Amino acid sequence: MSPYWSYYERSEPKAVKNGLKAKSKRGTIGETWWSRRWVAVLESFNLGARLTRGRSYARKGQVMSISVTAGSVRAKVQGTYPQPYDVIIDLKPLDGADWEKAVRAMAAKAVFSARLLCGEMPQNIEEAFSHSGVSLFPQKKSDLKTDCSCPDWSNPCKHIAAVYYLLAEEFDRDPFLIFKLRGKERDELMQELRAMRCEGSQAESEDLAAVSLNWEDIRPLQECLDCFWESGTALQSLEIRPRRPEVEYAILKQLGDSPFSVGRSNLRLLLQEIYSLAGENVLKRAEQEEN
Repeated sequence: MSPYWSYYERSEPKAVKNGLKAKSKRGTIGETWWSRRWVAVLESFNLGARLTRGRSYARKGQVMSISVTAGSVRAKVQGTYPQPYDVIIDLKPLDGADWEKAVRAMAAKAVFSARLLCGEMPQNIEEAFSHSGVSLFPQKKSDLKTDCSCPDWSNPCKHIAAVYYLLAEEFDRDPFLIFKLRGKERDELMQELRAMRCEGSQAESEDLAAVSLNWEDIRPLQECLDCFWESGTALQSLEIRPRRPEVEYAILKQLGDSPFSVGRSNLRLLLQEIYSLAGENVLKRAEQEEN
């Protein structure tokens, strides 16, 4: 080993005031399945110690800013030099035809729309993209084009890796940033989903309208007053089988926090407890009746 390397000391990055610090202090970064999927993809590229040092930078708060646009991430990271480094991470946006196929596949399943409306990423959302022959997440290292203004010859360097990790937590906060990075804004996506869902509903309504009704069998209300409150044979044969919803507290999640509070608790949280207790009671009674 040369004398130069024998006396080389690794310099510490300059401290940053109000930097973007990772919430995770140890272990994995990312709380939701979609952010962990992002991290898992990156770690599968075998970047070695650069990812480890990048994770340390993310936890120290060396990343000063991150902005996400269609197909690109721009960030500033403070290293050992006085001026922060400029980091660029590019991921090619999907074209219009691929997005149309993916959105149509998502619209075909009501649970996708329901979860997205609640700000959640459906667990099997990648199926909608794979059916269209594309991927929501990067699949290989070459899918990501990265650059940093630092003097480090390796790419990605630790500064880029730090942004990778903080992006995972940004995705925790707003899963629609993944779609934005791929070229589709949240409002645009939801508008297209609603439009395609409406197309399906309209087709179902037209099918129902085509069913002929025998109006002669329908009696006027004044002739049914003596038996109006009776269930009738049709209602007696109706079976109600309650089950857990695909999305818990879907309406409350869409509405967000209530403008009212009871003590220190927001009304939405109290309603969630009531809904939970009522739902568990209904499911328990249904189970008892079946047994």
